[in-house]
Amino acid sequence: MNDLTDTQLILLAASQDAAFEVLLRRHAPRVHALASSVVGPGSADDVVQEVFLSVHKHLKTFRGDAQFSTWLHRVALNACYALLRKRQPEALDGVPEPVSTSSPVRDSENLQLRETLSWAMRQLPHDQREAVALRELSGLDYAAIAEIVGAEVGTVKSRIARGRAALRALLLTRGVEASA
Repeated sequence: MNDLTDTQLILLAASQDAAFEVLLRRHAPRVHALASSVVGPGSADDVVQEVFLSVHKHLKTFRGDAQFSTWLHRVALNACYALLRKRQPEALDGVPEPVSTSSPVRDSENLQLRETLSWAMRQLPHDQREAVALRELSGLDYAAIAEIVGAEVGTVKSRIARGRAALRALLLTRGVEASA
């Protein structure tokens, strides 16, 4: 079933749980990355679970006007915003770093970089944070992002450019310089 397209899996998912599981495994990592950037890593798992429960429940309403991944990312953003309306995003403070075989110094540097990047993303205006997260974390192209956020492609490109520039400036204020 792994070799089937999303469209084929959607048709099968109504009668076969295995088809839905393939969709979930295929798209969950991107949804998780997007949720982590919007609501914080501590709540990302909850958002992913909510997204896929909602998708499973409403899969029959998917009309196919857009790609499944575009629809899925819109559902994910809606779930993130619903959670944010209930509370503020979590900081990375207190979130345990996974056990690593690398050196303690490198682990500490990576944790500091993650915390700084998370802080910088939260400083961006909503539209820029959304566009940057969809592009950099979900790997979507400009047209898909435009469809998800309901904006023109040119607007999406400018939001991403402004978001990247703002991130660069924010990170520089925290002593993080871009590597070549």
